[in-house]
Amino acid sequence: MTNEQKEQIKKLRDSGYGYATIAEALGLTKNQVSAFCRRNNLSGNTADPDKKEMPNVGCCRCCGKPLAQVSGRKEAKFCSDACRNKWWNAHLDQVNRKAIYEYTCPCCHKPFTAYGNSKRKYCSHECYIRARFKGGDGHE
Repeated sequence: MTNEQKEQIKKLRDSGYGYATIAEALGLTKNQVSAFCRRNNLSGNTADPDKKEMPNVGCCRCCGKPLAQVSGRKEAKFCSDACRNKWWNAHLDQVNRKAIYEYTCPCCHKPFTAYGNSKRKYCSHECYIRARFKGGDGHE
């Protein structure tokens, strides 16, 4: 947790935001936020039930550096591509995977799924090689 994120937590707690909302806005876990609040005597305050919207923190979700927002463009959440990739690789459970395809391998006849490749045919490189060079159905 960076110093910028710590300052943001203090400001957001004073504004009445709860642990989960702060964690989501800053790209942290709820446990990290609640532990920081306990250590810094910010845990006695209860979250304001009227605070439903996400706070605009204006800092990178990964490293906590302040972000400069450009009007007329989508809101920036990361300071760089490196931070964006690092954050998403650490939060794979939040990735919305829509391009999942289900197939049956023509070589071994086992069902398999592929992400992002609508033209995939074989479940593995081994099945591809077997079908390509040993006669198609994979049975010898």
